[in-house]
Amino acid sequence: MKEDVINSVEAFIPYNEREAQDKEKTLEFLKGDNCFVRENLIGHVTSGALVVSSDNMVLLNHHKKTGMWFQFGGHCDGDSDTLRSALREVYEESGLTNLTLLVDGIFNIDVQEIDDCPKKNEPEHLHYDLNYLVLTTSKEFVSSNESLELKWCTLSEAKELVSKDDIGTLRMLEKYEKLINGLKS
Repeated sequence: MKEDVINSVEAFIPYNEREAQDKEKTLEFLKGDNCFVRENLIGHVTSGALVVSSDNMVLLNHHKKTGMWFQFGGHCDGDSDTLRSALREVYEESGLTNLTLLVDGIFNIDVQEIDDCPKKNEPEHLHYDLNYLVLTTSKEFVSSNESLELKWCTLSEAKELVSKDDIGTLRMLEKYEKLINGLKS
């Protein structure tokens, strides 16, 4: 339910000022209607997950349409259960099913400006991206037709592959690194 998403966003503790602003923008957007459908041409909630392994590797998706490396994710397609939507996207893009939430609740909030796409007849709009951190016990994946490739990376490799303009994914990698370094001490 939409109220559950609002409660999750309200409970979320931002990592920095940019994420605090994105949290507030997301809460404001969630007051409206049709937040979870891509037919809302102002914007829509999207969800995804950063997939990690027990040896602190990160699985990245080399996205076919953009040519960029990302975490897994996509449109909610009307599903207001953003965790379920995120896990569905991971499965569709990697075949992974054995996923465990590593951090309770939302791990990252990122509001992204999406350029207009004349091919799809879509104007410029916003993605209110809610991401989770999930652990997999299997490194066996299957690449979907949405991807050029999938790759297990160290954090350093992941930071090199991800575009320097991709604030959300880079922030997730930074948060994950801080999390695992905190666990080591």
